[in-house]
Order: sequence, then structure tokens, then C-alpha cells
Amino acid sequence: MNAPASLGARIDALLPQTQCGRCGYPTCRDYAQAISDGVADINRCAPGGTEGIAALAGLLARAVLPLDPAHGCERPPQVALIDEDLCIGCTKCIQACPVDAIVGTGKRMHTVIADECTGCELCVPACPVDCIAMIDTAAQPLPRAELLSRAAHARMRHAARRQRLLPAGTGEGAPDTPAPADIAAPASAIAPLSQAEVLAAIARGRARKQARPGPGAPAATRGEVP
Repeated sequence: MNAPASLGARIDALLPQTQCGRCGYPTCRDYAQAISDGVADINRCAPGGTEGIAALAGLLARAVLPLDPAHGCERPPQVALIDEDLCIGCTKCIQACPVDAIVGTGKRMHTVIADECTGCELCVPACPVDCIAMIDTAAQPLPRAELLSRAAHARMRHAARRQRLLPAGTGEGAPDTPAPADIAAPASAIAPLSQAEVLAAIARGRARKQARPGPGAPAATRGEVP
């Protein structure tokens, strides 16, 4: 018989698993534990919105609070979109993504797997050439049931990424996190470019941006960054 889930795990099960850090904690699980420990309030998760706060309040028998604006505002779901014509293949966005939703390799164009993107926005500031934008995927916030279904999948991908990045032989993992199942590591597990290579690629990217043809011009062939 399985042991009952800890309070932290039960709280985490109600969070959207964007892993965005807007709540002030590096992961959703860390925020859940902080709530469980009584050091964080229940109204700091903007992606979860008012319905998420209400769910947490119900679990913990607390009063429902308005979303704390210091941690963002409720809005429709978004995904990242990479302008592949400007991408320099530096891999910084790949390293920033908490759920391995970006694929690519050094000096090659990167692409977001939209169905896996949680909309965390962590890739946006990581990009040195500002070629990533967030786009709305729906006019309204997702229904609670759909949000939780997506969250369960994102939690597994985040756990798989954390496990993949652990030093060999440690065998450690996030507390109360189920073992990842059949989630393959992307082909992005590659050495990042050197600082000199990044700076050179940025210069080339800026030059391409300045020389970019206007609307209606034929798209350039995409492939390896020169």
C-alpha cells in the first residue's frame, strides 16, 4: 500500500507546473513546500490564477486571497516562438527551458515544441539576440481540468530533465516526484558554445537582422548558422 502523499505533494498537484519562478521560488515543487511550511502564501502563482488560488484555499481550509500583483497577472496561456531566421544556435534557450520543450544543437536553428511549452518565459531573457517571443494560444485562461491535465504532463517532463542533469550515480530526484516514464532527453544535451563563438554569432545575427528582407521577400534557406 502506498504511503499517503505529503502536504507539499498535494499542494504541488494543484499548481500548473510552468516552473516559471514568478512566485519567487525556482520550481513549483519548491513553492508548494514553502506553502506547506507556512512561509509563503497561496496567492503567488499567476499561471494558476484565481481558480488555482481557490483550489489551494480549499485544500488548506484557508480564505481565498486575490492574486498578488507583485508576482504577475492572470492571462491566457502562451507558448514561446523562435524566429529561426535570427536564431544563432547558441543553445542558451535550450539550457533555460525547464521541460526540454526546445530542440536544436550548437550552431543550428532551435525550435520550440509548442505542445510541450509551459509558457514559463525563461527562454526569452536567455536569448542574446532577442529572437524569442511569447504568443497567446487561447483567448481565455484554460479550464481548470485541462490545466491540471497539462500540469501532470509538464511535471513529468520537468522531473525527467532534472534526473537527466544529475551527476551520474547520484540517484537523487525531486521529493514526492514520480519516476519519469518514457520521456526521452532531447538532442539538445550538447556542450554550449564558447563565449567567443556566442559573440561572433551575435554579430552575425545582428547583421542578418539589419539585412533582413521586407514583407513578401522569399524566405532564406534555414539550416546551419554560417
